[in-house]
Amino acid sequence: MNALGRYFKFSERGTTFGQEVRGGLVMFVAMAYIIILNPLIMGGFTADQAATDVEGGWLPNHQLAAVTALTAGLMTILMGVIANVPFGLAAGLGINSFLAFTLVQDLTWPEAMGLVVINGLIIVLLGATGLRRMIFDAIPGPLKSAISVGIGLFIAFIGFVNSGFVRSTTLASPPLELGEGGSITSLPTIVFVIGVILIGGLLALRVKGGILIGIVGTTIIAIILEAIFKVGPSLGEDPNAWNLNAPELPAGIVALPDLSLIGQVSFLGAFERVGFLAAMMFVFTLVIMNFFDAMGTMTGLARQSGIAYDNGQFPGLRRALIVEGVGAVAGGAGSSSSNTVFVDSAAGIAEGARTGLSSVVAGIMFLLAMFLTPLTQVVPLEVAAASLVVVGALMMAQITDIDFTDFKIALPAFLTIVIMPMTYNIANGIGVGFVSWVLLHAIAGGFKRISPLLWIVSALFVVYFVRGPLQALLG
Repeated sequence: MNALGRYFKFSERGTTFGQEVRGGLVMFVAMAYIIILNPLIMGGFTADQAATDVEGGWLPNHQLAAVTALTAGLMTILMGVIANVPFGLAAGLGINSFLAFTLVQDLTWPEAMGLVVINGLIIVLLGATGLRRMIFDAIPGPLKSAISVGIGLFIAFIGFVNSGFVRSTTLASPPLELGEGGSITSLPTIVFVIGVILIGGLLALRVKGGILIGIVGTTIIAIILEAIFKVGPSLGEDPNAWNLNAPELPAGIVALPDLSLIGQVSFLGAFERVGFLAAMMFVFTLVIMNFFDAMGTMTGLARQSGIAYDNGQFPGLRRALIVEGVGAVAGGAGSSSSNTVFVDSAAGIAEGARTGLSSVVAGIMFLLAMFLTPLTQVVPLEVAAASLVVVGALMMAQITDIDFTDFKIALPAFLTIVIMPMTYNIANGIGVGFVSWVLLHAIAGGFKRISPLLWIVSALFVVYFVRGPLQALLG
């Protein structure tokens, strides 16, 4: 125990073994839905309801679940051991959607995963050479605070949407509404509300382990209510049912994982199929999404955990950036999509996670989940969503670090914060923040105070934002 404490620096970060274990467990619970959701986005149970590639190929759901848990477990442990930060890694939701709904329209799944690996190698190179850290250092302090606040708002919005508390109206205006028809009509959404109140109340009372206790307590309530009312899972059809999985005690516990997707990668196939320029545009898009999504997430998590310095850096930054790049390589090689730092790690940090030991605990839980798949489906998405909303509220506190009386700071910060939840993408918020910061400070006569790297990155983001027409021209 003393050796663990010295290695993970318990005393320096004001934590304990028990606190880190609790944080790791909450981190896993908050992230575990990816084992269910990633296969639903990229795979399927049959070919007719899966994301098929240009040749009609598809990824079986159970195989995707296995590699999703495996890569998340290994990379989260690696992040904890090497970088000593409380960050969990798993298949990035933005990138897996880009693969399923864009890349495989023109490529096969192995070819798409080959580009993911190339993207990861580029990110590892940028991290190893220090260029990624230089870009990190070039981000102005107010933008770093805005990124943290934006991530808090983003994960809260994810929680509201996943729980059914906020839904699409399917209309142009208004695009969203409360519940169904303006009111809460489903039992799962009521469970979400109970979860928010219970977890929030425990935190207000400063109960140790409040988030974990709240998640367990709300899950027990959900299991009881499901046993009484038999709501069942939605399966994409019933808006009043449980979003992904119904909270039921499983008939079985152990299931052997099928890891057949590992190594199903084609490194040059994409270049042969669509040409060098088009393939490189796909790689550029992946790098921008992966690079800045992870950087923004790390910024927010480090500040929330209290390990960040005044300039936004944190101990183990360079190692964390390299490991995150390796996560992209591992995700592509395993066909689980690029693995990146998961914003849901904030739930573990709110529970007290301050070191990499919590990541090791969460990673071990992911590896166990490969064999205990039925148990991962006991906690419904609505309960995890409740914890995200509470954590989002905690992260909003950093908005006080932004000087909103100076409009050349206020507008870029505001745009960074609101674009993330509105576009469901962290990288979009960072990009708009960068571009608007550079332009407003240039207009106000602050050319000399703008880092050359910030100009370059902003220009790259402009290319990223107009990549659709550029791809059409290349096509």
